[in-house]
Amino acid sequence: MKKKSEKKKDLDALKKELEKSENVFLAGYEKMTVEQDFELRKTIRGAGANYKVIKNRIAEKAAEGTQAADLLKDLKGMCSLAYTSGDPVALAKALTTYAKANPSFTFRAGMVQGRVVDVTGIQDLASLPSKEEIYAKLLFLIQAPAQRLVTAVNGVGRNLAVVVDQGVKENKFKG
Repeated sequence: MKKKSEKKKDLDALKKELEKSENVFLAGYEKMTVEQDFELRKTIRGAGANYKVIKNRIAEKAAEGTQAADLLKDLKGMCSLAYTSGDPVALAKALTTYAKANPSFTFRAGMVQGRVVDVTGIQDLASLPSKEEIYAKLLFLIQAPAQRLVTAVNGVGRNLAVVVDQGVKENKFKG
């Protein structure tokens, strides 16, 4: 059994993490094996996030005064948190993929950039493209008009050269 001072340290550490995190996903992990838990933690680290199994009362107290207060109110059952201040889409994708492969891991709710979302909101978030994909599409859209302009300008010169070349071959320029 933990001493009161150790519980206080856990509470303070979780409060600091929740204050820094804009994106928090609440999940249930009942009936997971050690291997499944290890794989889950590895997947979450790969998405640039953190994972913590929490005591419900400590989580509720730690969330007081933070954006996650509404999310972590009145928790019941075995709960865990996956949280990040980075890309919420990457974390949602990683968790959704893991949940499909391991039905014992279930979503309960989440908080994305300060807004509480339900399970369908998390799944919708997971279906979005990642930041890198969005940046690539945006860059393509920005470059496309310039690329078309260059192609058109080059086409005029190329077409003029073809016409002049055909005129020379057919002796059309003799005066």
